[in-house]
Amino acid sequence: MAARGPCPGCGSGPLVQDAHYAQQQLVCAACGCVLAEGLLTTTYSEEQHRREVAYSQSTGQKEQLSRCLKRGIRRVQDLCKVLQLPVLFEETAVSYVQRALQHPSFHLLSLEKKELLVGCCVFVTCRQHNWPLTMGTICSLLYAKQELFASVFLSLQKELELSVPALSLADLVKSHLNSFQLFQPTANIPAQFVEDKEKVVARTLQIVELASETWLVTGRHPVPIITAAAFLAWQSLHPPARLSCTLARFCRLAGVDLPPPAHLRLKELLEILLRMASQLVWLRMFNLDKKTVVKHIGDLLQHRLVLLKKAFCLHDGEEQQPMATGEGSPPAAQDGDCPLEGQQQHEDSPRPLLPPCLLNPRKRLRTAAPSASDSAITGDEPISDSEIEQYLRGPEEVQAFRKAKLWM
Repeated sequence: MAARGPCPGCGSGPLVQDAHYAQQQLVCAACGCVLAEGLLTTTYSEEQHRREVAYSQSTGQKEQLSRCLKRGIRRVQDLCKVLQLPVLFEETAVSYVQRALQHPSFHLLSLEKKELLVGCCVFVTCRQHNWPLTMGTICSLLYAKQELFASVFLSLQKELELSVPALSLADLVKSHLNSFQLFQPTANIPAQFVEDKEKVVARTLQIVELASETWLVTGRHPVPIITAAAFLAWQSLHPPARLSCTLARFCRLAGVDLPPPAHLRLKELLEILLRMASQLVWLRMFNLDKKTVVKHIGDLLQHRLVLLKKAFCLHDGEEQQPMATGEGSPPAAQDGDCPLEGQQQHEDSPRPLLPPCLLNPRKRLRTAAPSASDSAITGDEPISDSEIEQYLRGPEEVQAFRKAKLWM
């Protein structure tokens, strides 16, 4: 089929459309010069007017998805299936993946970070829909480090300007306890260890709220605290048969992993409960320890606010009150005649309610004392800036030196 218009190369008239390897080309019949290739029409109306549009300018090229984007969408779908997320969540996460991979800031990411970028999009979607999902769960599914995941998440939130609400601790407790296997009788779990799910969740929420009021949650991973709180709640609901069960066995029966810091969180919770139990009148006659205090967790949680005020000094005035009472004590107690009684009074006195990092700070390494040879003056010591400035001439001294030099 011939087309109108002369050839710009040789000036010849006949131009021919030739299908070379199934691709339309506009060729000069005289010199063989290829004037255009890859021409196609977009709509039927343009075909009637014989308007030819290059493929690079058509919408067909933009509709094709890159291999990286196809892989990202497939990974989002796989993660949503594993987490059993609704279809709405999957569509939102796919849209975030498309926006992220088209953003210039994420074009040069490594393959590892692109995998984490997909997980970040799913994580952001769950947070925005108030779906209880932790960063540790996504990292365990992607076999990724939490530090690297956090850096990719912060960059995604910054570049796409996403608003990510904070996760509710109550929703996280409910979602974490859903994976426990102690709520239905099975062959591997003894009958006395099976407990009602609603009771365990309700008491675990109360213990977690107590932990947040006593600075045990701030700046820490929530899963170890929830695990320790669930263990105490489960023990307190039927103490005679469960006090002998350890935390490791509890996690093994529940079918969950035991986080390494859970033992420390359990110890801190028991110390708080013992301090609160010392303020209850009907519990002072018992010699409570870390095992027997579990029996009275229900009473302690019921009067939580009053016991916290009595067991801890919340203000500076309350902190100075025991010191004032100590000054007005009888001289027999001040002379040290009853040291055990004074020690017991010091232990029962309220301590300030502070975070554990302030109560038990990390030990600093002691610097070695300088020896006599190190302190001796050798002449090789560095000169300080203030001493150097004493030897530099100021503007007035320079001018006076010049005048003096003229008379020499």
